[in-house]
Amino acid sequence: MAKTLFDKVWDSHVVRSVKDGPDVFFIDRHFIHEVTSPVAFLGLESRGNSVVYPERTFATADHNTPTINQHLPVEDPLSANQLDALENNAKKHGISHWGLGDKNNGIVHVVGPENGITLPGATIVCGDSHTSTHGAFGAIAFGIGTSEVEMVLSTQCIMQPKPKKMRINVNGKLGLGVTPKDVALYIISKQTTSGATGYFVEYAGDVFRDMSMEGRMTVCNLSIEMGARGGMIAPDEKTFEYIKGRSLTPKGADWDKAMKYWETLYTEDDAQFDEEFNYDASDIEPMITYGTNPGMGMGVTKSIPTAANVEGGAETYKKSLGYMSFSEGDSMIGKPIDFVFLGSCTNGRIEDFRAFCSIVEGRKKADNVTAWLVPGSHKVVDQINAEGLGKIITDAGFVLREPGCSACLAMNDDKIPAGKLSVSTSNRNFEGRQGPGSRTLLASPLVAAASAVEGVVTDPRTLLVS
Repeated sequence: MAKTLFDKVWDSHVVRSVKDGPDVFFIDRHFIHEVTSPVAFLGLESRGNSVVYPERTFATADHNTPTINQHLPVEDPLSANQLDALENNAKKHGISHWGLGDKNNGIVHVVGPENGITLPGATIVCGDSHTSTHGAFGAIAFGIGTSEVEMVLSTQCIMQPKPKKMRINVNGKLGLGVTPKDVALYIISKQTTSGATGYFVEYAGDVFRDMSMEGRMTVCNLSIEMGARGGMIAPDEKTFEYIKGRSLTPKGADWDKAMKYWETLYTEDDAQFDEEFNYDASDIEPMITYGTNPGMGMGVTKSIPTAANVEGGAETYKKSLGYMSFSEGDSMIGKPIDFVFLGSCTNGRIEDFRAFCSIVEGRKKADNVTAWLVPGSHKVVDQINAEGLGKIITDAGFVLREPGCSACLAMNDDKIPAGKLSVSTSNRNFEGRQGPGSRTLLASPLVAAASAVEGVVTDPRTLLVS
């Protein structure tokens, strides 16, 4: 029977199948950070257990870290305690740890790929929902809860029912100013935030084949926002070229052996999916959200739909617009903004900073905008400086901050004030996600950049063609 990419990776990692229950599923790579790991380690030690394969676990500090003055002690006591716990637990159990100041430190879903930890055909988990990012390499990657973090630490396995399979095809060529973030937001707007619940999604078609690896990571990162367990893209020459030579990838004969396996990781002809959807690239324009979940998105030039044209309850829909201080039929173009955030595990890579700079070069930040530009890792900072992007950023009136999750989830000092409107390249726009009472518009780095220099929501195509 023909197998999908997902079947091949999943089935090869099943240690034991439980009749009418979940699979005992082996995990190749386990990422941990300071927020979801401390309680897991406490549970581990209360049972007298140890970390069974410490070399398969990788720790980095990212969620609670400040993005300025990282050389100083962390002021917030809760954050400081969590960061200390991560460092101490890693040291005690022989786990590699990239804390503040380490050259490899950064957002977990950025540093994993850039250091060669993320590999095709691997199974990867982390106590973070956006672990789906790593599926861009043909891996099965998904977020887990704290009790499951403890389970992986002590057994290197997890109990998981096998998800259903969905394929989403996007064919054709993307238009001017349309980025991978726009593709993902478009798909979510069509699927809604629950349309892929219970599924693992494979992305296929011209658009994903043409994407860079960084673009593929952005798309897979957002899989969780339509309810999917995760998303993945079949590895190809772009994948192999990206990972080759990175610090923790196989070398020499080990590389050759790995390649023989990786080249088998594709969906076979006639393999069956439980659901399949097709979209045309020409229908996608630069996107922006207008509500309080990632599915409430539209083309930046469109008007906010009326409740009568939206599936679901009208009362809930109107409540969402009320929180955002928007009305049915509003145009998003021209709405004044207060903040711009470039960063997160969704859009904190070098490609995102290149895109941002392609708009702001030769222009100036609008006076009414506060902008937080936060690279996903120190390696991204090094690339920004090596390519001269740092000068473009400062000449345009922006300031580059230090790596971390930053305003994506406001677990640190980077919080959008109540009532303020933020154009954000992150992944979630829930009520208060970026700070109590904050209002968030999800968008691509190009939309963020155009809005940052104009001071209002702006179609980036108007600046790209000028």
